[in-house]
Amino acid sequence: MVDALGVAVVGFGWMGRVHTQAYARVRHHYPLLPLRPEPVAVADEVPGRAEEAAARFGFASATRDWREVAADPRVGAVSVTAPNFLHREIGVAMAEAGKHLWIEKPVGLTAADARAVADAVAASGVRSAVGFNYRNAPAVEAARELIAAGGIGTVTHVRIRLFSDYAAHPEAALTWRFQRERGGSGVLGDLASHGADLAWFLLGDIAALTADTAVFVPERAHPAAATAGHARAAGGPPGPVENEDYVSCLLRFACGARGVLEACRVSVGEQNAYGFEVHGTRGAVFWDFRRMNELGVSRGTAYQDQPVSTVYVGPGHGEFGAFQPGAANAMGYDDLKVVEAYRFLRSVAEGAPYGATLTDAVRAATVLDAMARSARDGTWVSVDPVA
Repeated sequence: MVDALGVAVVGFGWMGRVHTQAYARVRHHYPLLPLRPEPVAVADEVPGRAEEAAARFGFASATRDWREVAADPRVGAVSVTAPNFLHREIGVAMAEAGKHLWIEKPVGLTAADARAVADAVAASGVRSAVGFNYRNAPAVEAARELIAAGGIGTVTHVRIRLFSDYAAHPEAALTWRFQRERGGSGVLGDLASHGADLAWFLLGDIAALTADTAVFVPERAHPAAATAGHARAAGGPPGPVENEDYVSCLLRFACGARGVLEACRVSVGEQNAYGFEVHGTRGAVFWDFRRMNELGVSRGTAYQDQPVSTVYVGPGHGEFGAFQPGAANAMGYDDLKVVEAYRFLRSVAEGAPYGATLTDAVRAATVLDAMARSARDGTWVSVDPVA
């Protein structure tokens, strides 16, 4: 028997649309999922946006006030895709109202915000999911298994990079993303949060780090109207960029490995250049999001001049088989969010965690807070482990 689960989306920019489409597709790819998500409510404070989303995607009701979603008995699960400064208030309220929670990273402005939402989820007994979608790529899961099995020997060092140009244009609008009070950190929360999650997912806890940050575009124009995504605002009144465009960070892992994590939102010539290189005593593994379904793998006993082979992931890797029948048939970004939706709904159905949860959000946010302290003070900072 398949039970219906009323779902709602709070905040309907690009990511709200991605979540909505993932709910719509999830049972196409996972027909045995014992829950059928039904679009019950959508909320967005921008006039007309929620109504447009309801008409396009079939939500039964639309509102500008997310509190109406929290009070709606039809809603069993909520996606929170609103701006960062709203995550804590909305996330805590939804958990306290007994709604299962799928919330986008970084879950608030600080580790304290993420922990408050995690505590509310734990106290209410609802299930949670967090938008660390890159760990859902079958190639990333294959890399993790290879590393854990000792396939490249003992890991010595890793490089994680997240470069993009979404804020490179000097006319990019001064949205909430660039304001400390509303966006919190800049590229730390937006991109380096994914890097922190991938670092833990692949190698375990980070023990200590030292970081440096910079703002390369110090001033932008205020938008004249509501924005979605990365809009431009030429000619508007200027204002200061209050959070970082760039971060570089040296990492010391609890396992003894060393690492570099680097992220930038103003990298001209780079579009979603996300990936990692993990080196060990007997090999290496490489992944690039732009070639999401491939791994570069070097294994053997040559050590010097050892070749790298390209491995195309297939139905035996992660969730690949739910989307494609054979290796080298490509999956895409939105598919990763379908995987995320499936794991979230499976956790609701079975009462057990699957995929990234609020615990992972707290762990990543703790790393980001340590980066911010290190950049401010110019020192190495110890990172407390999160159970």
